[in-house]
Amino acid sequence: MEKRVVTKEEADAAQLIADSFGIQPADIRTYSPLTLAFLGDCVFDLVIRTILVERGNRSVNVLHRQKSGLVKASAQAAMAERLESLFTEEEKAVYKRGRNAKSVTMPKHAQVADYRKATGLEALVGYLYLLGRTGRILELLREGTGCLETAGHSGFDNEK
Repeated sequence: MEKRVVTKEEADAAQLIADSFGIQPADIRTYSPLTLAFLGDCVFDLVIRTILVERGNRSVNVLHRQKSGLVKASAQAAMAERLESLFTEEEKAVYKRGRNAKSVTMPKHAQVADYRKATGLEALVGYLYLLGRTGRILELLREGTGCLETAGHSGFDNEK
């Protein structure tokens, strides 16, 4: 397959942000897994929101309900379980660091095991984002959302 040249306009968002604000590169392997999950949560949310909006113009209330069904801990845990066999060794290590991180707080409607798996997935997404591996994030989330969609998981309904 021919390698495509990426223009500055198409460059990875994380790199564009760093360049625009003069942020010096850091060794992200030293970042706390919860810091990576903090960023990964937002990136994950943005991908899901984009998918839902691009599937059709709906009321914001409907979009919010659909999004909430897909970004909650139980849905992310199901995705993490499905994706774990696809992770590289590096990705498994980041996922496990995030999954095993001890968080002070936890959502009131989440099971501890689900919350930890979700945190691991979010840490991995944050890590990949900072490395500029957006394509890999999308590859994993495409596979992960596919398993939710075929399972009839709430969020991917055709509600108008």
